[in-house]
Amino acid sequence: MAALARKGGRLADARTYLRETLELAVHAGYRLRLIDALDECGYWCAAGKQYVAAVTLWAAWATQSEAFGFGETHEEIHHREQPLREALQTLDAEQAGAAQRRGAAMTLTAAAEFAIMMTGEHDPDQAGLPGTGKLSARERELVALVARGQTDAQIADQLFISVSTVRTHLDRIRDKSGCRRRADLTRLALQEGII
Repeated sequence: MAALARKGGRLADARTYLRETLELAVHAGYRLRLIDALDECGYWCAAGKQYVAAVTLWAAWATQSEAFGFGETHEEIHHREQPLREALQTLDAEQAGAAQRRGAAMTLTAAAEFAIMMTGEHDPDQAGLPGTGKLSARERELVALVARGQTDAQIADQLFISVSTVRTHLDRIRDKSGCRRRADLTRLALQEGII
């Protein structure tokens, strides 16, 4: 439905269908549908001239598709060629590269959260969460690791600190940002460009 609405120039309808699809796929844990929705969300963003988001979503889609063992078909490559070319011609090399790296580094959860933010009713930059301006460099690093799907134990190993220290940092981050759940911290990291 989202693709048909987008192709018919009904971007508001396409956004509604995409958001519903994304939320249902996340809720149901339907990973393959979620990967498909990332691809369509890239097309929707490109149709709305949100080229950085489109390139980010397509990079996330490509990474997640590869992780599942799916390759792009010739038809998919041909279909994406025009909007991707338009996006890359509009963006400078630094913007395009940063968007591609950002999407490629996203976990499926982070990519889904990003797509949900992009298809929200409001401007994605104004989603209502407090900023990270009050967070220290170390706290921003922890937020990035949470957004990349790391567990408390994995974060502790990576940063050479104890799990209880990770939890103390996360409690402080939650107090400063108002973000209570890991999904909220992921959304915060995406909004602030931490990941």
